[in-house]
Amino acid sequence: MQINTFSKALSDPTRARLLAILLEHELSVGEVVRAMGISQPRVSRHLKILHESGLLHSRREGLWNFYRVSDEGIAGDYVRAISFLLENKEFAADREAVRKVLAERSREVRTFFDEIAEDWGGLQREIFGNFDLNHEVLAGLSHCTCGVDLGCGTGELLEQMAGCCDKVIGVDSSPGMLQQARGRLGDRASLRIGALEHLPLADAEADFAAISMVLHHLSDPEKAVAEAIRVLRPGGHLVVADFAAHNNERMRTLYGDRRLGFTKEQLVNWLQTTEMQMEGIRSFPVNKGLTILVSTALKGNTPVNGGKNASS
Repeated sequence: MQINTFSKALSDPTRARLLAILLEHELSVGEVVRAMGISQPRVSRHLKILHESGLLHSRREGLWNFYRVSDEGIAGDYVRAISFLLENKEFAADREAVRKVLAERSREVRTFFDEIAEDWGGLQREIFGNFDLNHEVLAGLSHCTCGVDLGCGTGELLEQMAGCCDKVIGVDSSPGMLQQARGRLGDRASLRIGALEHLPLADAEADFAAISMVLHHLSDPEKAVAEAIRVLRPGGHLVVADFAAHNNERMRTLYGDRRLGFTKEQLVNWLQTTEMQMEGIRSFPVNKGLTILVSTALKGNTPVNGGKNASS
């Protein structure tokens, strides 16, 4: 019986704690170890039991394993039914520990980009070669009232957007990157510091938004996409450019990547919602055996085909 399987999996207090912290976040094994303060073998053993019970979903990415709570089928129904127990105050200390681990990760990313801001163009050329990613991101844009570049970096894309938008806004979490962007754009753009998961933008403020080569640095890319959708007006377009899923572990150390790209299915699941209509995904091979996916979606006012149709 499933209820016996689930109940047995949660009979150990450590496994209940694990399920509670994975209720809101997808975490790597290393992040779980840091948050829980227990050994990796012990964490891995408990995660394996939860996974085998069906309560957790696991995802292998290069050398890393990520875990999250199952949200489908009987296991998903069971977790939702007991979620009020997992959200109570006895797990508050663990939730705070996870928040600190993810905040530290964000600080590490900001520091990395602050340090390489002046050399960012050269690092990009190592990967892109002669491929003009900005041209592809802006391919369908002729004019907009307000365009936003989320994770604007040094402002190269933002500068091109300024030529076809009445107003442009750049958001980035790195002060060093924003300083470079300010030197490039002066007062032609509004530059704002902030996290993509909590944008310093109002609802429906823009009619064009781009997230270019940023999601693979984030702990919660799905939330960043949801925030981008929030700030779009009905009829507005969202373009997301990022790596296709790959196994090049050196991207973590050389470029500060947290994730090794994304599948088309992941991007479709995030971009095609009750508010958004997926328009297409284009693929472009670049250096180091990598591929860039450029995805485009349109914000409407009505549900679109149940929200999960794939695009290619």
